[in-house]
Amino acid sequence: MQVAVTPDFHKGAGIPIGTTLLTRGFVLPQAIGKDINCGMRMYVTDLDEDAVRARLPALRKAIRHVYFFGGRQLPLTPRQKKALLQNGLQGLLDRHRETAGEGLWRYYDASQQQRDLQRVTENGSLPANGICHGLQNYVKIDYKSYDAQLGSIGGGNHFVEVQRVSEIFDGATAYAYGLKKDALVVMIHTGSVSVGYPAAMAFRNLLRSIYPAGLRLPENGILPLPDSERFAQDMDEFRTGLHNAANFAFGNRLMLGLMLQKVFSEQLGPCRFELLYDSGHNMLWQEEHNGAAAWLHRKGACPARGPAQLQHTPFDWTGEPVLIPGSMGASSFVLAGNGNAESNLSASHGAGRNLSRGEALKTGEAEFEKFLREFEIITPIDPKDHSLRGRHDILQKWRDELKKEAPFAFKPVKPVIDTQTEAGIARLVAETKPIFTIKG
Repeated sequence: MQVAVTPDFHKGAGIPIGTTLLTRGFVLPQAIGKDINCGMRMYVTDLDEDAVRARLPALRKAIRHVYFFGGRQLPLTPRQKKALLQNGLQGLLDRHRETAGEGLWRYYDASQQQRDLQRVTENGSLPANGICHGLQNYVKIDYKSYDAQLGSIGGGNHFVEVQRVSEIFDGATAYAYGLKKDALVVMIHTGSVSVGYPAAMAFRNLLRSIYPAGLRLPENGILPLPDSERFAQDMDEFRTGLHNAANFAFGNRLMLGLMLQKVFSEQLGPCRFELLYDSGHNMLWQEEHNGAAAWLHRKGACPARGPAQLQHTPFDWTGEPVLIPGSMGASSFVLAGNGNAESNLSASHGAGRNLSRGEALKTGEAEFEKFLREFEIITPIDPKDHSLRGRHDILQKWRDELKKEAPFAFKPVKPVIDTQTEAGIARLVAETKPIFTIKG
């Protein structure tokens, strides 16, 4: 087993966040986290910053309606749901005609989506033999319905953010990625949310079932699943659930992007959203290592493969785009992977927490107040809504959830970036600065 950690390494449930493991002969399902295929997606747009800022009041209202109050209008047939879980973005593409032109599907361009598959890890399409037991409820409705789960940001540090490219460091690579100075980009950070958790719980039950009832198990509950003929059926069951949840996450990020494109198109006129890249950082990859099959686990770590690992892709001379966000209100960065073997071909997925969520609630009140005044955050709760006047309980809960993710709860992102460039993990391409953030 080969272990490498990223510079944002910090405490997490079971396995620390920022851990990568390369194993042979077994996998560790707990080493990818419960939010399976949590990851990043970035679009490059042709939006004008001044126009966006001028329309912020109307955009706030439209975003709340689309993201939080039923305005997404996302019809799905039972066949589309099954196709998404069993074959990801390719499954949606194969079935898109069933709801073409309805609601959010008006913004789904099939020819663009076909091209975009090359800009998603594993083409966003992981084959699954069926639907795992823990996800049967998601597909049991046998009629076309408006989906309430696909297109969910989720909680915690997940977000959809509109940013401006503030600095270009590598002009040639930035050009290849479609990035220009002052262009507006959209960064999306979320995963499989309500679908990933039941899949992870099914993995836990599966692991417990393959060990004798009287066997003393590790206190941390972390159990290996052998990759052998004897456990082939269990491995197949695990990979089915893993791929179901991962495929949902790819579709979830896609729909979150279409939802914002819908808002901007209705408020500012037709606009382009060109996909730069989409990749997970809570996932398991089957790799060849030193001529033998191996399993690469990443928990809170981005793939950062170099040109040698990305032949016959759009990134076969630049290296893999690595999207690393800062905390709310801080810069984010786009890098290009170098394929560093010592890091398990991996980079960090953020700055890393400096304070636990509980600790963040107990400190930094003045700093947090200043942050709220200066930074644009759009949440389901509008603290200025007259209907909430006197509802101190609701407003306090809103404040607490934001304070857990406040900038002072995280490490500064730039030293984390510098560590990785100096170590040869990735090359710095561009810096982006936030204009506004949407939080669930």
